[in-house]
Amino acid sequence: MTESKKNEIRDHVQAIAAILYKDSESREPEKLTSLEGVEIAVREQMQLCVSKDIGIFLSRQAR
Repeated sequence: MTESKKNEIRDHVQAIAAILYKDSESREPEKLTSLEGVEIAVREQMQLCVSKDIGIFLSRQAR
């Protein structure tokens, strides 16, 4: 992978992270007050939003 593509991925990941953080903060701000809470919030967001969409993308590519 080229350095340009790695930078592009990093930029998108940071944008996604900002969206997910704002969503978690607006729904359950108390979760984000401890490391454990942040870890749980990140895991939930990954399972609900990110992993599902990546799985759909990868299954389409396999066909």
